[in-house]
Amino acid sequence: MPSTIFPKRVLEVVSPRPLAQEGAAAARSRLQSKPSLPSRIAVIGNYLPRQCGIATFTTDLCSAISAEYGTARLLALPVNDTEEGYDYPARVRWSLAQDEVKSYQEAAEFLNFNNIDMVCLQHEYGIFGGPAGGHILHLLRGLKMPVVTTLHTVLREPDPNQLMVMEEIAELSDRLIVMSQLSSQFLQEIFKVPGSKIDMVPHGVPDLPFLDPNFYKDRFGVEGKAVLLTFGLLSPNKGIENVIQALPQILSKHKNVVYIIAGATHPHILRREGDKYRAYLQALAKEVGVESQVIFHNRFVSPEEMVEFIGAADIYITPYRHEAQVVSGTLAYALGAGKAIISTPYWHAIELLDDRRGALVPFQNPEAIAQKAIELLDTPAIRHAMRKRAYLFAREMVWKRVAQGYMESFSRVRSDRMESPKVQFSARMTHKLLDQLPELKLDHLNRMTDDTGMLQHAIFTIPNRREGYTTDDNARALILAVLLEQLDKDPPSQKEPLPEKSSGLYLSFLEHAFNRVKGRFKNFLRYDRRWNEPVGSEDCHGRALWALGTVLGRSEDQGCRGAAGRLFEFSVPAVLEFSSPRAWAYAVLGIQEYLTSYSGDRDAQKVRSALSQRLLEMYESIRRQDWKWFENVLAYGNARLPQALLLAGAACSDERMISAGLESLDWLSKTQHCEISHHFVPIGSQGFYLQDGEKARFDQQPLEAAGAVSASLQAYRVTGDSRWRNEAWSAFNWFLGDNDLQLPLYDSATGGCRDGLHPERANQNQGAESTLSFLMALLEMRSLQHPEKTEDPS
Repeated sequence: MPSTIFPKRVLEVVSPRPLAQEGAAAARSRLQSKPSLPSRIAVIGNYLPRQCGIATFTTDLCSAISAEYGTARLLALPVNDTEEGYDYPARVRWSLAQDEVKSYQEAAEFLNFNNIDMVCLQHEYGIFGGPAGGHILHLLRGLKMPVVTTLHTVLREPDPNQLMVMEEIAELSDRLIVMSQLSSQFLQEIFKVPGSKIDMVPHGVPDLPFLDPNFYKDRFGVEGKAVLLTFGLLSPNKGIENVIQALPQILSKHKNVVYIIAGATHPHILRREGDKYRAYLQALAKEVGVESQVIFHNRFVSPEEMVEFIGAADIYITPYRHEAQVVSGTLAYALGAGKAIISTPYWHAIELLDDRRGALVPFQNPEAIAQKAIELLDTPAIRHAMRKRAYLFAREMVWKRVAQGYMESFSRVRSDRMESPKVQFSARMTHKLLDQLPELKLDHLNRMTDDTGMLQHAIFTIPNRREGYTTDDNARALILAVLLEQLDKDPPSQKEPLPEKSSGLYLSFLEHAFNRVKGRFKNFLRYDRRWNEPVGSEDCHGRALWALGTVLGRSEDQGCRGAAGRLFEFSVPAVLEFSSPRAWAYAVLGIQEYLTSYSGDRDAQKVRSALSQRLLEMYESIRRQDWKWFENVLAYGNARLPQALLLAGAACSDERMISAGLESLDWLSKTQHCEISHHFVPIGSQGFYLQDGEKARFDQQPLEAAGAVSASLQAYRVTGDSRWRNEAWSAFNWFLGDNDLQLPLYDSATGGCRDGLHPERANQNQGAESTLSFLMALLEMRSLQHPEKTEDPS
């Protein structure tokens, strides 16, 4: 069954509910990873002042969401059916040319680069260009964010083009919103959409007071009259002639009755055949002798006027000629105002007017209309009871509740994306070069480096100077710079130069960051070169020590080695006071690099031994059969912990340490893979993975993939088992697009790396941490003697 957002007491379906029914413990475990509401929403659908029902609906929906969720940034993208377009309000940022495919494709690109969180499509076959409105598919196929589609029409007997378009819309949409139970039934039976993908949110209505109709009658000069009303855009399928033909019989019993017909002729019909239908109705009224009792208001009714027209009605009539209408906005508005309603039994009316909330009469039957109108006018008690039932039912249809229903659907999409990522059409169509090492390209690294050091963040591909620098990133950059020095023997095509003396630049940053009084590194440096804090995190200190050890273990620049040696000696003592296991691991990596050149340094050996022993003891104290890890949570920088054990264990020939490193890395590798397609899935930063809790799938960070590459290669060096080469390739392929969203994080145009995967898209910013993580992983993969992937013999 579809998820339904409707009054439970009336329709006996599920009212708005939490995304999942969880116990208290499970709920606590997911507090951090609970999906947030989207803040940048684009609604595609016609918009006022265009004169059509979809335009009114879209405008009202946007206003309701904005009123209920003031922080939401709403954009509207309507469709123009004329070359000159319309004088839209500021919310409309882009308008589509109905019949131009290129306009739909450009709109998709516009939404993508504006980082829209959610697209809400208002679908009606007639408002989009192409066969059966198929041009909208060009827009949907190009989107990189989730789509929720509201279906204003669901056909029982679609033609082949309509069937194809609807099936693809359903496939490209994360969820479908319908406004009637029958729409949901058709979707499931005819279009084969699973009920679990369907939400039912009623057509919104204004939250009007329950007033006596006489309150508004003077606005239209009908004081003292009994008012029958039909409003909306005129077209021959509205069946208004049947009410006019019923009027003589009604007037024979109630001489004070007038019939108001409010609304302009539908613009498309007006263009195609002029105002023939209105002229026919006027002639008919004259013919049957009710010309003075039929009042035409020939104009498009604004939302404000609509309230007054409906308010003045004693009986609202929808005399439509055909059953095949799953949504009627005018009927919903009349119900919401608490009107006595007479309607033909089209599909939406059957649902909304159930339980005596209105009266149904046969199609094309003026006599039945007359009899029911006379009955309601004769018996005010019956009429008022019908009004009350309608009004109370419609309290769950007011726009405030509808806005909440839409946000519930949006939230469900984000929750679903967190748990079961969806690959967008555009990603499925993108060719990926997996199991291949890209050419080393340092353009973006160089762009992010100035004469102070490497800037922390980027806005897309340009440095974000406002965020300044960090010791974390400059330590990573120093490690990379030293690794690049070792590529001097490679062919020129395999290496692009870093800025001259880049190692010295990044090392100078670390020197400046060191607080000699505290014996610790500061971390955050503003762009104006003022530090934010006297002491940075323990992890920051560990990374700096890792970088200094790499200089001492690998660099041939004697000046850098001298400066690094002094700083290394000053910074080692502090790590013995740390409690962060990641800081211990980073320090072990750095000390081991140092010991490759200075293996006889007993003090360094003692510190390495102490830190690696702490890691081992922590692992053994926490480990259990179903949780082979160092802490009660899998958080960030995970793979560096087993890597440190493997490195130290191999250097000291400590089999217990090596065994723990391999066991924990094996468990981590299995935990960080998709159970279905077996690609690499790092632990998400929105909640991490608490023991006995649920594993956060997003956001996925390049830092984790780089760590997995390093640790897997270290395991391969220790064991010689080709399985670990394959694990390294799996983690590296994550950068190239073998991931949950099938989107490459590595940007071959810039040489940079995008800042991770959100549930619905890649973060397009290319910051320092992400770019350095990719480049370090690439250099480590190059260190394999045979870069080709080795197949697991099993």
